[in-house]
Amino acid sequence: MAASHFGRIARLFKGLHQNPGQTQRSNVSFLVSAQLVLIAALTDFEYLPKRIKVEACVRMSHPSSPRGNDDETGGQGKRSSSTETRMDGRLKSGVDGLKMKMKVSHKKNDPRQQQKLINTLDQWLVKSLKNPDTDEVCQPQEDVEMADDSDFQSTSSQFRDDKKIEKPAVSDSDEETQPLTPQNMEEDDAMSAAFREIQSMEPYPESAEGSVKQKTKMTDFFSGTSSSKFPQRRSKKDRRNEERGGAGEASSAAVRAGVKWLGTPISELKRMPECGAPLPPLKAVPGQHTVMIRTDLLQKEGAPVPYPAAFQDTWDDVHVKMPCSSSNLFPVEDEETREWQNKSRWELIKETLSKKLTSVSELKNAIWKYNASNAKKWDFTALNLYCTKVLEPDAAQHLFDSLLPDVVQLALRASELCTKPIPLLKGGAGHSITASQEQVACLLANAFFCTFPRRNSRRTEYGNYPDINLFRLFEGSSTRKVEKLKTLMCYFKQVTEEKPTGLITFTRKVLDEPVNWKSSQTRLTKLHITCEGTIEDGGYGMLQVDFANRFVGGGVTSAGLVQEEIRFMINTELLVSRLFTEALNHNECLIITGTQRYSDYTGYAETYKWNGSHQDTTPRDTWRRRCTEIVAIDALRFRNFLEQFHPDKINRELNKAYCGFSRPGTPKENLAAVATGNWGCGAFRGDTRLKALLQMLAAAEAGRDVAYFTFGDSQLMTDVHDMHSLLTRRKMSVGEVYDLLEEYYSSVCKSNLSRRPDVSLYAFIHQRVSSAPDQDDSGGPG
Repeated sequence: MAASHFGRIARLFKGLHQNPGQTQRSNVSFLVSAQLVLIAALTDFEYLPKRIKVEACVRMSHPSSPRGNDDETGGQGKRSSSTETRMDGRLKSGVDGLKMKMKVSHKKNDPRQQQKLINTLDQWLVKSLKNPDTDEVCQPQEDVEMADDSDFQSTSSQFRDDKKIEKPAVSDSDEETQPLTPQNMEEDDAMSAAFREIQSMEPYPESAEGSVKQKTKMTDFFSGTSSSKFPQRRSKKDRRNEERGGAGEASSAAVRAGVKWLGTPISELKRMPECGAPLPPLKAVPGQHTVMIRTDLLQKEGAPVPYPAAFQDTWDDVHVKMPCSSSNLFPVEDEETREWQNKSRWELIKETLSKKLTSVSELKNAIWKYNASNAKKWDFTALNLYCTKVLEPDAAQHLFDSLLPDVVQLALRASELCTKPIPLLKGGAGHSITASQEQVACLLANAFFCTFPRRNSRRTEYGNYPDINLFRLFEGSSTRKVEKLKTLMCYFKQVTEEKPTGLITFTRKVLDEPVNWKSSQTRLTKLHITCEGTIEDGGYGMLQVDFANRFVGGGVTSAGLVQEEIRFMINTELLVSRLFTEALNHNECLIITGTQRYSDYTGYAETYKWNGSHQDTTPRDTWRRRCTEIVAIDALRFRNFLEQFHPDKINRELNKAYCGFSRPGTPKENLAAVATGNWGCGAFRGDTRLKALLQMLAAAEAGRDVAYFTFGDSQLMTDVHDMHSLLTRRKMSVGEVYDLLEEYYSSVCKSNLSRRPDVSLYAFIHQRVSSAPDQDDSGGPG
């Protein structure tokens, strides 16, 4: 059978040789015919029972197959119609069948693969001819993805016409493919007619300079009818167009033009300290604000002075249990009497760490000595790799001879530097702690040596608090851990070589009364959105959002290394918040003001690399804090896509963002813009476009402009900007947009049985807003 097919190819080539002057129209006919015969030949090697099953299915679905006349491919009377019908079935199964044999043999056809076959065949057969010189440069992302999936892409690309015709974009099959429907069978039935129709087309015209390039796809000739009973499938490209909600042309133009930002110029957004109001004098407020330094000496040169002068020993459930507390005891067996006695763990810590440590093994044994119950559980592989494989011998020598002894001395000054009891920032109670950078460094040095008592297990009274002892950072052989250790050592090197002199404030904020979003008359504020840069760089002086875990810092002390963990590493003083901050509730956030950045980096997650020390030149306020304000807000984690559109989830996210953005009692003119991005859209499965809209609403209600960083997603940049422009042009209030969100859930999501809605949120809003009478354009923000 295969031999007869290849014989047909030979006859086609012979005909081409005998008619060298044939028209371009005949070239197209020959190309399609040769490809069809090749596919028919190739599918003869397919698993026979599977092919018979597919062919039988096709015949049953087409009781009245069209009987066409002989066409230019050389079909033979009635035999051609049966060949076309059989080939119809093979075209869906054969192409993908070949691919599947390379991965999983004899895998059963399912509707998702059948749809993928149609899209693959569309590209394989009817790819428009274009200039080979621009093939790689102009290839869109959809084609790149398809190239990974289809073994035939590179083969078909070899058949090019000399004419410079633009290649049409190829739509990927939708990830959420609907079940195979009668409409799909109709499309299969129409395929044979489409083959003949495409051969009868006029030749593609040459693209004149400045003219509109023709974009013709094989699917343009398929039957456009749809079944009223079954929903029509949507490709990724269609879904992206829906997301743009009718603004696709302008959005695509912006992306093609290489636009890097849209909206209000970022220079017009407010930043600290320029926009800030004068701060009141720093003072402690019982029950509201704990200040750990002498405020009367704050304006003098040098490091802030701890307050009080002597260590106040506290061991209770509302303060941090310090390693230097006299109540930090552990049982020791007396060598003479063999009786167990409680001895001071702090004395053992001082005795152990004061000895010269010359290797990772000695450091490990020292930490094990005062953490005896965990000695057999803790693994120091990552720390050993860092010291023996990453550091050069001279650098490792310096680490043990100079840097580690300095960090030890910093840790052992705990009773001298941290004299005031540190309150726990418990859930349900707003409270602030202001400490010096030197005090924070002392606490982090103790975290490095794992000295904090009762913090090595979640089965203690600290079960609802993050880890603070860094033993998890020393475990395993992950390169992430090694890069984190580089970043951490960079911090310790800087704070031991030059004593920091600033202050840092940690504030747990509680939103007592949720906002009545439905009745809000607030208009949207300004938006600057960019696909370049980062929150920490482009958003300096703004309120910078930490995409937080409810346990602040997330996986920073273990393997986590995404937005929050990276921020906690480069602004290393953020780590100390894990010592006293209980897990955040739905109506709470953590605000940290004054941390310093110590490291530069490249990459993200697995590609993260420490890239040297960073010299932070951010100005300080009158409390001697860096004008870097970071707010940790934790998004919800969703099990499925649709649940995030439920009004209860919308309200929760709006209130969480508003809690972080609002500052009651502060005039709006003194509020810096919010620097944010794709909050809760990674592992938490949030929708980027919904989250962007919710953050814009919360920022507007809080009186802040927005600087939005899409982290390289230029399409998201244009989509969000188009939505913001539409809402501001129509003078939509926060309450009106909230009504649209409720309407979207009730009319689209509530009764939807698939994993994703048939109509995207932005397309829905565009349709509703655009159909309403237009309002006066004047006065809207940029």
